[in-house]
Amino acid sequence: MTYIAPSADVAEQATLGEGTKIWHLAQVREDAVLGKNCIVGRGAYVGNGVIIGDNTKIQNYALVYEPAVLGHGVFIGPAVVLTNDTYPRAVSPDGSLKSAHDWTPVGVKIEDGASVGARAVCIAPLTIGRWATIAAGSVVTKDVPPFSLMVGVPARRLGWVGKAGFPLQKSDGFWVCPETGEKYVEQGDSLKEAEDNA
Repeated sequence: MTYIAPSADVAEQATLGEGTKIWHLAQVREDAVLGKNCIVGRGAYVGNGVIIGDNTKIQNYALVYEPAVLGHGVFIGPAVVLTNDTYPRAVSPDGSLKSAHDWTPVGVKIEDGASVGARAVCIAPLTIGRWATIAAGSVVTKDVPPFSLMVGVPARRLGWVGKAGFPLQKSDGFWVCPETGEKYVEQGDSLKEAEDNA
């Protein structure tokens, strides 16, 4: 069963999956589609037409501007911003106020299982690969490979993380999760699950 707090503002044209909860003062705009068991925290904003997969958490005061697409199991920390305007201006060169038709929105895509830490900013257009982790306060300006641990302003890869979110450790030619024991193989600037994880 879905839950919408009395003070939340959810457009009638939004679609909410079973078990999704929208908390106080959150706003979910027209044509947004949220999967099952999502959580949208206090004061968070989900833009017009944003697509969000199952089991995704958007924490308090995060801003998810359209046309963002979030996969399943994505974590968006408190006060995260996913931008949508490459060249933002309130006015045109002649000083006249810009309207919604005077610019082309670009989006942030976040793949399954990825996490974006508190107050991080993701500058669209870009893709954050599956199971990547963006450290709190980082500013992401370019695509992020899967399983990357990104830190800083601008964000740079500090290492690799596994599906459990823990930094991976190098051992016998593999990257190994200290929590689950899962192994990963590095190939150039990317990482993938090892075939012998069965």
